[in-house]
Amino acid sequence: MTRPGPQPLQSAKSESVPRHPSPDRPLSQIKVLTIAQLVKGEPWLLEQLHVRNHHILLWTTRGQGRVLLHGLRRGFGPHNALFIPAGKLLAFELGLQVQGQAILIPDDGRVTLPDRTQHLRLTDGLSQAEMTGILDDMRRELHEDRPFVAEALNAQAHLMSIALRRQIQSIGPLPPAKAAERLVRRFCDLLALEFRSGQSMAAYADQLDITPTHLTRVCRQCAGLTAADMLSQMVQHEARALLIHTEKPINEIAASLGFGSAAYFTRFSQQHFGHAPSQIRKQAQGDRPRI
Repeated sequence: MTRPGPQPLQSAKSESVPRHPSPDRPLSQIKVLTIAQLVKGEPWLLEQLHVRNHHILLWTTRGQGRVLLHGLRRGFGPHNALFIPAGKLLAFELGLQVQGQAILIPDDGRVTLPDRTQHLRLTDGLSQAEMTGILDDMRRELHEDRPFVAEALNAQAHLMSIALRRQIQSIGPLPPAKAAERLVRRFCDLLALEFRSGQSMAAYADQLDITPTHLTRVCRQCAGLTAADMLSQMVQHEARALLIHTEKPINEIAASLGFGSAAYFTRFSQQHFGHAPSQIRKQAQGDRPRI
């Protein structure tokens, strides 16, 4: 059965909590977390397709699984560096054995970083030790909270960026992307900007000058999801984050995500989460920091 999407509106769109940034506010400082700390019992935060307003580097040290980067699905294993610039789509499937660390960097130009998603497999021990050492130094700075910690973190982030860009350069030019991959990336860029608008899949396809059927076909081929499921996951992630991690009124959340009414948002929530929005928020109260 086709999942209903948000309906168009006639008119519609806190300091961050310690674990991860608020959906409403940009990251203000560099953070270094283990992957377990990043999700803190809420694996959907990484596993469901979403977009972030900060850059993120995921450094895996154990386990394997699959990642969806900017519309392209691929496998990952130990000693993989996955860099996702702010504004690019990400979904990271967490297996039981996956371990690693994450660096979150504000999107304010303080660190020179690649402008495209990167998936690098570091195969030599020296490169692996360098990346692990940089992250360990950053975590030590945060843990000890020494003077000039912000400057130290910025310096370490620059070293991480240099190590990352050296790895990219050592690989050399990549083969040209296939037509289907280029199309799915364009769709992902549209989703990142417009998934809150409530527009139909036909409207997205029209912007890409293709049919909805063709859009669904290439998304399934490259991402392993239909175009409609990609949009639905984006909306689900944002809706749940706003319900759980902000105090924004439910009717405002519905409007900001392009739903024609709070009642339709409630049906969407019950279908995908098994509970009404008010129940999701009530269950979250008492065991999560509020904004």
